[in-house]
Amino acid sequence: MTSALAHRGPDDSGVWRSPEAHIGHTRLSILDLSPAGHQPMHLDDLTLTYNGEIYNFLELRSALAGPFRSQTDSETILHTYRSQGARCVLGFHGMFAFAIWDAERKRLFAARDRLGIKPLYYRAVDGGLAFASEVAPLLELGRPALDLTALSDYLTYSYVPTPKTPWQGIYKLPPAHTLTWENGRLEIERYWQPEPSCSVEDFDAATEELGRLLGHIVPEHSLSDVPVGVFLSGGIDSAAVTSFLDRPRTFTLGQPEAGRSEAGAARRVAEHLSTRHTEETAQVPDLGDTVDEMVRVFGEPFGDSAALSVWLLSRFTSEHVKVALSGEGGDEIFCGYRWYGPAMSVVAPAWRRAAAGLLPTFSAIGRSTQRRISQGLERYACFLGLFTPAQKRALIGPRLQDASDDPLWNFRRHWREDLPLHQRLQWADLHTYLPDGMLTKVDRASMAFSLEVRPPLLDHRLVEWALTLDAALQRDPVSDRGKLVLRRLVSDRLPPGHLDLPKRGFNLAIRRWAQKTPGLLDDALRRLADQGIIRRPRFFSPTNEQTWALLVLDRWLEQNADF
Repeated sequence: MTSALAHRGPDDSGVWRSPEAHIGHTRLSILDLSPAGHQPMHLDDLTLTYNGEIYNFLELRSALAGPFRSQTDSETILHTYRSQGARCVLGFHGMFAFAIWDAERKRLFAARDRLGIKPLYYRAVDGGLAFASEVAPLLELGRPALDLTALSDYLTYSYVPTPKTPWQGIYKLPPAHTLTWENGRLEIERYWQPEPSCSVEDFDAATEELGRLLGHIVPEHSLSDVPVGVFLSGGIDSAAVTSFLDRPRTFTLGQPEAGRSEAGAARRVAEHLSTRHTEETAQVPDLGDTVDEMVRVFGEPFGDSAALSVWLLSRFTSEHVKVALSGEGGDEIFCGYRWYGPAMSVVAPAWRRAAAGLLPTFSAIGRSTQRRISQGLERYACFLGLFTPAQKRALIGPRLQDASDDPLWNFRRHWREDLPLHQRLQWADLHTYLPDGMLTKVDRASMAFSLEVRPPLLDHRLVEWALTLDAALQRDPVSDRGKLVLRRLVSDRLPPGHLDLPKRGFNLAIRRWAQKTPGLLDDALRRLADQGIIRRPRFFSPTNEQTWALLVLDRWLEQNADF
């Protein structure tokens, strides 16, 4: 099991055994590179295995009795737990997934950070509990049956939503939750829940406070005893992060198609901020081999094609640094996505609703019309989902037909009608797309190359504050432009005109590449149909993301299923 995680920690490894517990660890050495940082780490009857960074560990350590044998945040976690028990997580500022075995009480205590930056999987086995940072180690204990409801969910969300995995009995610990296993009993508890409000209405005061927060948080996230860089795209979020550092190293992945590439914009930011900049252009890959590799990296079906971009960016960044900061979270906390604008709330005219049934379900105009005639939660699902509800009904095969009573269950449980629209969307994004989509993508793709990526914009203190901003401070309904406070803050820090650049995604031209590989998609669709996973609709014209997701599902089933 430990060997299956060697890519996450190639610098050191260790296994500790007792009659009641076996604990393994693979170490990526970031703080205190000496043998004093070896894990599993012990303090009296406590044994720790831990992945992540606690940025305020020195402050916490100053209030603890000690004695300390290392300069690591790992040891601070142990001492804080010994002092405070399960409440220790409330004081941690950072990203983390850790587990502590308490030999005296015969208790396992585990926790995952507030936003879900670091992963934690678990399964019951032989009267006990097994856990790991990825799913692959848990499969070393035997492969359970597939969970067909999870495969159905994948076709809705493009990922398998927490707490599910594709295997029955294997689960993900949700963000902001702790796990306690004692006397054969498992308890999962939430320890953090921010409270949205619209209490901040003054633009100048909000801009000043955001500057204060970022001025403290971004440098704090660069804490390291090894080289640190920044993922720099052509957007606002990563540029903002970069602007709060003193001439860092920056890394950009360019697109082979000039019209899709942000490399030029990133280069101008790097020159303006005098960073030490490195860029590389993605090469058109052998798509079949690439999909196979992504399936191995993620372990479970994951349908976001931008995963390949992050994987390529991480590969060349890891040749220069061991830690990279990124701009993840800016769109979620500052209302940057297009669904935060008028597109979410405009009511479709009657003629458009009447025309919806006449349009091809999988055409571009058909998908757009399905989105426009839906309302509320269903419209949100049309924006965020892999397939619209209407498309999924037309696509899903007999094997999955009865797998889920409510395909939108994961969106629905985080859809809060009591909140204003912009915060309703924020809340749903922060609990669904962000942890299971965005952060999963970055963690697996970067850790495949032993690169630790840190998103300062997802510091929980910044998230809590952003959820107090009035809608007028987040998005302008006339220009349909979001991130208003962030834009004002960084307007003088970035090159002229940078804030006016159009928003581009990080996705590669998958559909075009697939068309250059005759039979690749068609063979995948045929196999999926033969297994009863999908039906072959007439006039099927999948989008870029749908193409990638179906290729991934086909290869994942080929590697993992025994139908």
